[in-house]
Amino acid sequence: MKRFAVIILVLLLLLTLCACDKPKTEEVEETEYIGIVSAMDNEIAELITEADIERTDNIGGLKYYVGKLKGKPVVITKCGIGKVRSTAGVTAMFNNYRISKVIFTGIAGGVADETKVMDQVIATKLVEHDYGMITNDGFIWLSGDPGMATDPGVYYDTDLLLTNLAYDCAVEVLGEEHVFKGVIATGDQFIASEDYVERLQNDYNAYACEMEGASVAVICIQYNIPFTVIRCLSDKADGAAHDSYENFGDIAAANSSAIVLKMLEKI
Repeated sequence: MKRFAVIILVLLLLLTLCACDKPKTEEVEETEYIGIVSAMDNEIAELITEADIERTDNIGGLKYYVGKLKGKPVVITKCGIGKVRSTAGVTAMFNNYRISKVIFTGIAGGVADETKVMDQVIATKLVEHDYGMITNDGFIWLSGDPGMATDPGVYYDTDLLLTNLAYDCAVEVLGEEHVFKGVIATGDQFIASEDYVERLQNDYNAYACEMEGASVAVICIQYNIPFTVIRCLSDKADGAAHDSYENFGDIAAANSSAIVLKMLEKI
């Protein structure tokens, strides 16, 4: 009987410990976060400084900063440059946190003639300008992935409410004359060519070009998570793009961060 009583006591103790741990686990699982993603350190540096970071999780070699920003629960990460790294970073975020919406913030090259360096482009649609086939006749663009059930077609639409909010906040921060809404073209190249800029204008009606937006869009659509992509122009994607990026990259990144902060005040 004594042995039986001891076993019962141990079982009750274990159940009590499990019961104590359970609310904490459920609390973490029930928290919905706003995902804030960038490609480079300077694109989230100001946001991390402003945030109340509760912990930093290391997942797949990336740091995910978990805490609050402007009173909103957030997960902030720098995924790295290019479509592969951004896809991996956002997917890991979705698989480890409850994400309600995604804001991708950063810099880009200007494509539309009416845009200037330091202007802001809010994406209405994203497109992969390097998705296709190389043939003897040159590059042939393919209109999306036919195997993806959620593929909206050639272009990936951003969330209308988030996009309008981003635009309004950008106007507050920079002034209406410096803010544009339109197509952002994504590819795994840093564009520094007037000829290619003309192609992006003619083939995709693009306002800006960068290296992550469309891949983030694909993952957000697959997971049914609303998203927006905001980009401040560090250069005009022309022959002087490298020098312009060096001179204005950090300032452009800070401008996009200021818009994210304004958005979080209103969400």
